Amino acid sequence: MLQKTCIFLKCLLSFFFLSSSVTVSALNLTLPHQHPDPESVAQDVHRSVNASISRRQALSMKQNDQCLTGNPIDDCWRCDPNWAANRQHLADCSIGFARGTLGGKGGQIYVVTDSSDRDPANPSPGTLRHAVIQTEPLWIIFSGNMLIKLKHELIINSYKTIDGRGANIHITGNGCLTVQYVSHVIIHNIHIHHCKPSGNTMIASSPTHVGYRGRSDGDGISISGSQKIWIDHCSLSYCTDGLIDAILGSTAITISNSYFSHHDEVMLLGHNDKYPLDTGMQITIAFNHFGEKLVQRMPRCRRGYIHVVNNDFTAWEMYAIGGSANPTINSQGNRYTAPADDNAKEVTKRVETDESEWADWNWRTDGDVMVNGAFFVPSGFGASTQYAQASSLEPKSAAMIEQLTGNAGVFGDPRDERESYSFPGGSGSSGTSTSISGSHGGGDGDYFGMIFGSGGVTLPPPASSTSMFLSLLIILILYTTTDLLSLQL
Repeated sequence: MLQKTCIFLKCLLSFFFLSSSVTVSALNLTLPHQHPDPESVAQDVHRSVNASISRRQALSMKQNDQCLTGNPIDDCWRCDPNWAANRQHLADCSIGFARGTLGGKGGQIYVVTDSSDRDPANPSPGTLRHAVIQTEPLWIIFSGNMLIKLKHELIINSYKTIDGRGANIHITGNGCLTVQYVSHVIIHNIHIHHCKPSGNTMIASSPTHVGYRGRSDGDGISISGSQKIWIDHCSLSYCTDGLIDAILGSTAITISNSYFSHHDEVMLLGHNDKYPLDTGMQITIAFNHFGEKLVQRMPRCRRGYIHVVNNDFTAWEMYAIGGSANPTINSQGNRYTAPADDNAKEVTKRVETDESEWADWNWRTDGDVMVNGAFFVPSGFGASTQYAQASSLEPKSAAMIEQLTGNAGVFGDPRDERESYSFPGGSGSSGTSTSISGSHGGGDGDYFGMIFGSGGVTLPPPASSTSMFLSLLIILILYTTTDLLSLQL
């Protein structure tokens, strides 16, 4: 019996170590669309900016071309006088980790004609909710200016572009935008503000699935377990929780040309310090303007690789960039303008972490300009060679920031504290109101056409050896007990 038990124990231990190894490997698995060389992506962003600025300078010598700005995203599509007839070309203009995001490219144009959100479980054709839950690729545009006050969170399916160009589109209300376990989503030129928690109700996530949703946090845009997500030229403010959160293994994300204001915890990247899949999170934050009355988290990172390049940080009250759990922060060519408070001049904050732990974290500042006493505390000197390749292509000087971020946010938006929003049930700061209109009718229009199905990716839960080990341990105990009883008998 003892020999049998020893053999079984040996098998059990071998299985445990094997399963532990499999588990560790599973935790280090590459996420869908995770780039194997993030430094090369940083280089590509610099090349794009350099090429766009060089093109602008070359043309300015020959003609008075006011269209080109040096911003590679805008210069890619905005100089085309027929852009409205070629909207889907926007999908070719992304940079950074979300480069190649398709959105609804190749799909039909869906025109939103109805700004209502009466029944989240059974949305009416012509509404934004009806458009975003479809399974085929769609390029979603709007028939006119609209205020869309959501009844509950708007769950967006894969291969969708929400394109607000040519109209003044405001999304507000309960839940706001949810991008969960999907891929290839573009959100462009949309105001998102005054988002509040909601839930504990039934909400449609596809034409054939209606499910119970718990309470949402009140984020402006909530990204969970999703890849190839591009947020461009949006204006976000006044939400209950974060303006943008990306968690639970989300990666291949670019947040660009957007304007953030009037908020406390602006942007959270990473679920929690112990969530291993967020190690594969890769996010580009480029050409954004972090504006009036922001407090902290621009962003606050857990794990992952975050490239913060050519942004304008107007001010903060606590800190600009924070992190925990050893994220890589690559800050290049930004302008950081510190607040008047002498105790809040530092750009960076290691959250609830001792210096002995964060001293080796890879946090780098390259070509950043510090204004009004701002200072960035770098770390990871022992790993500086890792950054030699990225640094070999210098990011454009922060002196170019005003040129690169001059159009941040929704096109045509005001850029001062007089901006406000007037809508039923809430308002922003006092001042000039934004006029919004939109049809609330139904109709039987041809809103979209069937092209091909969604290719969304759902991440499986990480493998666990603990439960298998406990199960085998119980089997061993029963096996040993049975043998002992048989000997006694």
